[in-house]
Amino acid sequence: MTVWQRTVYIFAAAAVVLTVWQSAVWIGDYPEALLPSPALAFAGFMEMVRDGTMAEHIGVSLYRFAAGYTSAVIAAVILGLLLAQSVHVWRVVDPIVQVLRPVAPVAWSPFIVLWFGIGSAPAIVIIFIAAFFPVLLSTVAAVRRIDKTYLKLASNLEVSRTSRMFKIIFPAAFPGIANGLHIAVGTAWIFLVAGEMIGAQSGLGYLIVDARNALDLDHVLAGIFTIGILGLLLDKAVGWGESWIGRQWGVER
Repeated sequence: MTVWQRTVYIFAAAAVVLTVWQSAVWIGDYPEALLPSPALAFAGFMEMVRDGTMAEHIGVSLYRFAAGYTSAVIAAVILGLLLAQSVHVWRVVDPIVQVLRPVAPVAWSPFIVLWFGIGSAPAIVIIFIAAFFPVLLSTVAAVRRIDKTYLKLASNLEVSRTSRMFKIIFPAAFPGIANGLHIAVGTAWIFLVAGEMIGAQSGLGYLIVDARNALDLDHVLAGIFTIGILGLLLDKAVGWGESWIGRQWGVER
């Protein structure tokens, strides 16, 4: 698909959303205080852009996301590569992971706030938890799916453990790990907003809560769509990074 075709599809999708939104305002005959129109929400967005509020909140949220997501990916990939090497150890760890994984990260928020205080730290920890488990499980599954012939050949050639890990195991498992990275981007971004609604005084999640309390629903909708667009861009950025790494190793994504 060419860049022009992608652009056309993006504009078509935006047109559908705006049409449905405006139609809901007209058909439902809602007052603007209850359901702002697209034009009013855009005006609210531009107001926050002009006074610097939006840029400030976006910068804080992206910093928290980068800190939590990057640390979770590094920890989960390293741990996953190690755990996948031992079947017996993973059989002990797997039930623990399966018990903790379904628990929403915000469920830990009372303890997180007590241990880490308020500010950026609780949101970063919540992002870490949200991103950690998808990447860990995808890494272990990807390593265990590697063709054993590669490992036997490396053993016969007396390849060191370090070289085998970085030159055979990790590149071979990367396509599977990449799936976990994509899933983790979405879940981490979702829980970033939830984390900022709980213990933060800045960020896009806080912006929505603060605007809601002030009954500025145009600012609420502007924050919601900003979160959605940034989430899409982050997902695309991760995809581009995966494609670049895959090309370096001869793996097409």
